[in-house]
Amino acid sequence: MGQYENMLKQLQEGEIQSIEITKDQFYEFREVLVKHPLFKHFRGEAKQNGIIIYTYMEIPRS
Repeated sequence: MGQYENMLKQLQEGEIQSIEITKDQFYEFREVLVKHPLFKHFRGEAKQNGIIIYTYMEIPRS
C-alpha cells in the first residue's frame, strides 16, 4: 500500500501526470485513495478493459 501512497504524492506534486490502475489493483488502491486528506482532488476516468486513469485537480470536485 505504500506504493500507492507514493504514487498519489507524486501525482499531487506534479511529478507524474496520471496514475493507471487496473481492475486487479482497484480495491487496494481505492482503500488508500479514500483515506487521503485531498481525496476530492483526485479524478478517476474509467477506460476500456477495467483500466482507470487518475489525475489530480487543483480545485476539488464537489
